[in-house]
Amino acid sequence: MTDNKDLEAEIHPLKNEDRKSQENLGNQSKNEENLKSKPLQSRLSRCRTVAFFLSLFICFFVVFVISFIIPCPDRPSSQGTWRLDYNSAVPYHFLAMGDVNRDKIQDVLFLYKNTNSSNNFTRSCADEGFSTPCAFVAAVSGANGSVLWERPVAQDVALVKCAMPQPSDSEVSSACILVGRLGSFIAVNLFTGQTLWNHSSSLGGNASILSPLIQVPDVDGDGAPDLLILTREGQEVSGAIYSGSTGYQIGHRGSLGVDGNGGALLHVTRTGAHYILLPCASALCGFSVKGLYERVTGKDGQLKEDSYWENMLNSSAHRRLLHSSGAVRYLMNVPGKSGQDVLLVSSEACMLLDGQDLMPRWTLGATQVLRKPILGHYKPDTLAVVIENGTSIDRQILLLDLSTGSMLWSQSLPSLPGGPPSTSLMTADHRSAFFFWGLHELVGTNEMDPQDMQLSLYMFHPTLPGILLELANVSANIVAFDAILFEPSRHAAYVLLTGPASADMPGLVSVIKHKVRDLVPGSRVVHLGEGSSDSDQAIRDRFSRLRYRSEV
Repeated sequence: MTDNKDLEAEIHPLKNEDRKSQENLGNQSKNEENLKSKPLQSRLSRCRTVAFFLSLFICFFVVFVISFIIPCPDRPSSQGTWRLDYNSAVPYHFLAMGDVNRDKIQDVLFLYKNTNSSNNFTRSCADEGFSTPCAFVAAVSGANGSVLWERPVAQDVALVKCAMPQPSDSEVSSACILVGRLGSFIAVNLFTGQTLWNHSSSLGGNASILSPLIQVPDVDGDGAPDLLILTREGQEVSGAIYSGSTGYQIGHRGSLGVDGNGGALLHVTRTGAHYILLPCASALCGFSVKGLYERVTGKDGQLKEDSYWENMLNSSAHRRLLHSSGAVRYLMNVPGKSGQDVLLVSSEACMLLDGQDLMPRWTLGATQVLRKPILGHYKPDTLAVVIENGTSIDRQILLLDLSTGSMLWSQSLPSLPGGPPSTSLMTADHRSAFFFWGLHELVGTNEMDPQDMQLSLYMFHPTLPGILLELANVSANIVAFDAILFEPSRHAAYVLLTGPASADMPGLVSVIKHKVRDLVPGSRVVHLGEGSSDSDQAIRDRFSRLRYRSEV
């Protein structure tokens, strides 16, 4: 049987030839298109390669410019040691830290009494209307010890508080507030020393000023925390509130109805109510900031009162919150499980009180606490409290777990009466390095003449519980001391303020800074007992490798 296609070809031969020619033409056109597209793809590939290498060149050029041509900003250099001296002066028991010149290195603020300022400044007491000598406040660079500013502020200073926040719309973010013994009340710019305001405090001629100067919440609605000054006249304690932004008194002075002493504490209850706690002989007294504001102004206050606390105060005589076994000597706010707790130190015991119901969490009895406790970290991220127990010669350093009161570490460390306080710095392992002052020789101190005794600064870290590192020996009278991070996570150092022990005998006043790490290589290793097999040099190396961190 003949195929249909062959039959078609035989019948229409020309039509068949046309079909073949069309197929050939179609194939030819496809080949021509393929030949034309190949050069185009080649050009696109070359363009991509050029673009890739051009962008790579630009990236390398930018890195080169940033790394080698554009200079990095100069980092301020900080000296490990510096010293500043004043002749014929008397120091105050005050040291404060803050970045005054904004170079990201902490600076030092202190007070002294003198006739004139240092050689770099020519301001005298007479320039501010004071007789000589008068009180000066000075800001010194933490980097090199140069005087940033200093000026006379009062005839004599009773209270001082620095780094006081000002209103957010103010050009000045911080200030130093100083209360003079003769009634002056002045705020100076922390960065320049210029006067922000200056008033008479009207505290009363026979009233004695109680410490400290207390910062309370904003009660006048101007956006700035306000100030509370407590005074005592006879057996009566009174309070006066002043605006933190202007220094003007808010209302009048009001009696608190208590017979208290210095060492007051601002405490916030679990409900957010603000109360002033005040030692009252063998009791703890209190009053609300809201109640005081309403008493001195006759207006309703916007702050809160705690009903539980008000019931306790109203049901007791003389507004007593707690009876103590001995005179109350120190009060501290410490972190609690759900807010602030209160650490109370009396002449016979030390106890941690719940911040709401004031019930004891733990009690350490039979104590003679030498000075106000400090906080630190013996275990990682676990707060401990340092108690200096006993008199000067038989002093013991006790480290207690803050939450339970259990003993973590103890060591006998004799000292002298009125010796400098202890302090601590957080280390990178979330513990603390502790700094204690004690006598240079830890044995045989009862046989030594007190005039021949030298104070030594000892360093302790919980990873080496059997070791003290003696960093420095000081024979001068130490008025104030602190250990701080001058640069975050980099530069730990301590600052000493030394000078005459008596205000009636002016002499050499010195402010001294020493970098801790620089003192470690020449330090003396003190072994507290058996158990450490490391050599003294290996121990020094471990202390040298300590890194410090800012507490959050």
